[in-house]
Amino acid sequence: MAMPQNSTRENGFCFTQPLDFSCPSPRPGEAGRALGAMSGRDGCSTPLSNGITSSGAPSPSDSCAQPLCTPTPAEEETPFQEGIKYVSAEGEEPACGWGGFTPGCLQLCNTSKGVLFFLCVASFLQGMTVNGFINTVITSIERRFDLRSYQSGLIASSYDIAACVCLTFVSYFGGNGHKPRWLGWGVLVMGLGSLLFALPHFTTGHYEARSAAQVGVCGGNQSLPCSQAASSLSGYRFVFMLGQFLHGMGATPLYTLGVTYLDENVKTSYSPVYIAVFYTAAILGPAAGYLVGGMFLNIYTEIGREIDIAPENTLWVGAWWIGFLGAGAASLLISIPILGYPQRLPGSQRYIVMRVSEAHQLKDGSHKKASDPDFGKTVKDLPRSVLLLLKNPTFIFLCLAGATEATLIAGMSTFGPKFLESQFSLSASEAATFFGYLVVPAGGGGTFLGGFLVNKFKLRCSGIIKLCLLCTVSSLLAIFIFFIHCPNMPMAGVTQMYNGSALPGGHLNLTAACNAQCGCLQETYSPVCGTDGIMYYSPCHAGCKSVSENLRSGKKVYHECSCVDKALLPGSGKAEAGKCTSSCAKKPLLLCFMFVVILFTFLSSIPALTATLRCVSDRQRSFALGIQWIVVRTLGGIPGPIAFGSMIDKSCLLWQDQCGEQGSCYVYQNSAMSRYTLVAGLVYKVVLGTTFFVVACLLYKPPPPESSPGSSNASENDTSDLQEHKPSLPAEGDL
Repeated sequence: MAMPQNSTRENGFCFTQPLDFSCPSPRPGEAGRALGAMSGRDGCSTPLSNGITSSGAPSPSDSCAQPLCTPTPAEEETPFQEGIKYVSAEGEEPACGWGGFTPGCLQLCNTSKGVLFFLCVASFLQGMTVNGFINTVITSIERRFDLRSYQSGLIASSYDIAACVCLTFVSYFGGNGHKPRWLGWGVLVMGLGSLLFALPHFTTGHYEARSAAQVGVCGGNQSLPCSQAASSLSGYRFVFMLGQFLHGMGATPLYTLGVTYLDENVKTSYSPVYIAVFYTAAILGPAAGYLVGGMFLNIYTEIGREIDIAPENTLWVGAWWIGFLGAGAASLLISIPILGYPQRLPGSQRYIVMRVSEAHQLKDGSHKKASDPDFGKTVKDLPRSVLLLLKNPTFIFLCLAGATEATLIAGMSTFGPKFLESQFSLSASEAATFFGYLVVPAGGGGTFLGGFLVNKFKLRCSGIIKLCLLCTVSSLLAIFIFFIHCPNMPMAGVTQMYNGSALPGGHLNLTAACNAQCGCLQETYSPVCGTDGIMYYSPCHAGCKSVSENLRSGKKVYHECSCVDKALLPGSGKAEAGKCTSSCAKKPLLLCFMFVVILFTFLSSIPALTATLRCVSDRQRSFALGIQWIVVRTLGGIPGPIAFGSMIDKSCLLWQDQCGEQGSCYVYQNSAMSRYTLVAGLVYKVVLGTTFFVVACLLYKPPPPESSPGSSNASENDTSDLQEHKPSLPAEGDL
C-alpha cells in the first residue's frame, strides 16, 4: 500500500499524496457514519486536499498516518450527525490575540464580520484623511505656508507616488505572508503620517492675518507690495510631502491584502458583498472628510484668539490641522485589533477547499505553475508571477478599464465641486458640501449595489464583466446631460461691459469711469453682488466707498457703490459680499443626471474588482491586485486630474493675476466647461472604457467544467473518484 507523504501548505493543512481508496464502499446501514479522523500515534489526523479528514496506514515514520476508511470502535457506535468537519492540521482553530495573550472575550470578534468592521473603519479613516481632508484644506495650507499651486500639487501626488513604489513589494510578499500583520502595521504607519501632517501647525509661530476692515473699498490699501519676499514657511512642504508619503505606504496593504483576506475567509458567493461593504466605507470617508473638514475650516486656525475677519475673507485660515490629529489617533487605535487577527479565520478552510477556480486558461498551460504550493514564496518567483499576469489578457484589459474609470473618478472628485461652483454660482465651501451630499448616496449606494447584484444573481466571471459593460453604457447615456448647462451670472468687465453691452472680442475690461479714481488692483479678487443683480470683481471695482455688516446674515454690505445701477431700485447703490445667487431652472435636471453618472460609475467598481480576483489563480490574487493598483494609479489616478484640469482650464474667462504672473482661474465659461466635460466623458467611456470591457469579455477563457480543481481549490460539483467512497459533500450554501 502506498504510504501518504505529508506536506504542509500555507493554510496549515496536512495534504497527502497519493491517496488510497482501497477500502470497500460503506454498507447502507453505515452510510451515515463518520469517515475521517482516526487517531494516530500522537492523535494527529490528516485532511485530504478537499478538506475531508482522513488517515493513512500506521507507520513508525508517520505519526499522522492511519488507514483511510478503517473506523474505530467509537466511530462505529456514533452516528454521523453533523456532516463533514474541517479540522486544522494544528488540531485547534487559530485564536485572535497578540502573541500568547489570547483572552476568550476577543474570540467574539474572531469572525469575518469582525474583520470586516475593523477594515471598514480603517478604510473610512483613509478615505476621510487622504481624499477628504487633504482636498478640503489644501487652499488653507497654501495660504498659511505661502505655497504655490504646483507645490501643493506635489503634496497631493506624494500619496500616489508612495503607493506605486510600495505596491509590488507589499502585494507580493504580503500576499504570501501574515496579511493581518501587514494590514495592522500599514494602518499604524498611516496614523503616523496624519500626525506628522498636522505637526507644522505646532512648530510655527502664530498666524497673523494682515488685514483691516477697510481693505478692498475704493481708495483703500488694496494689496501688499509685489516685492515682498517669499516666506520661509514654504519649506514645510517637505513635511507635508513626507506625511502624504506615509499615508500612501500605510494605505497600500489596505486595498490589496485587505480585499484578498476578506475574499479568502468568506464564502465565494458572499465575497462581493463583503468587499462592497468595505469599499462603501472607503467612499463614505471622503464625503465625511468634506463635511467635517468644512466645519473645521470655519474655526480660526489659532483657536482662542480673537480676529476681526470672517471665513469669507481671502486671508482667513481655518483650523485645518484638527482633522489630521483626530484621524491619526483613531488610526493608531484601530491598528491594535487588526494586528491581533490570525493568518486565517476559524472555519475558513471550508471555503478555500470548496472554491471553484475561474482563472483564465492560458493556451500553453503556464497558469498551472501558480498551483504549486511553494510558488511565490521567494523573490526568484517574482518575474514569473509578473509574466503570468501579463499573459492573462482578461486581467490586462480589466486593469486598463479600471484605469479609465479611475481617470473619471479622480477627475470628477477633484473638479466636481468646481463644476458645481461655476454652474450654480456657489461658494467653494457650499460646492464642497453639495458635492459631498451627492457622492454619499450615489457613490456609496452604487458600490454596495454592485456587490449585491453579483451575489444576488450568482454571476460567474464572464457574467460579471458583462455587468460592468452594462453599467459603463448606462453611465455613458447619462453623460449626454452635459449638453445642458446653466448660464454664467453677469459679471461687469468679465462677461459684459459695465453698461450691460457685450465685451468686444471677449477681452476683459475691469476699469470703467465709475471706478477709474479708485486705484483698484487686479490682485484683490473679492466678488460682490450688487443690488442690480450684477457681480463685480471686488468692492473697489464696484466703486463702493464704505462698508458695514448685516447683523442677520453676518455678511459685509458695501455702500455708496458708484458702478451699481441706482435707477433700478430706490436706495440702491449697495453690494453684498459674495457671488450672486443663481436661479438656473436646469439645476434639478443637471443634479439628477450627475447622480446617475456617479451611481453607474461606482456600480461597476466592485464587479470589476471581483472579476479581477476570479480571473487569476488564487495564489496570485494579492499580487494581481497590487499590479492592478499600479496600473490604475499610473494611468488613471495620477494623470486623471491633470487631464481634466487641462481641459477645464481651456474654459477659463478670468485668471488670477499675481503681480503679472498667471495664477488660478477665478471665473469659467459654463457652456465651455460642460462641453469639455462631455468630451472627456465620451472619450473615456466610449473609446476606452467600453472597448476594454468588451475585449476582456471576448478574450476570457474559463476553465472547462470537468477540469480538476487548481491551486488549493476544489469544485463544488467535483465528480472525482473520491466521492465514490464517501457521502456526498454538503452544498456550499449549507456550510
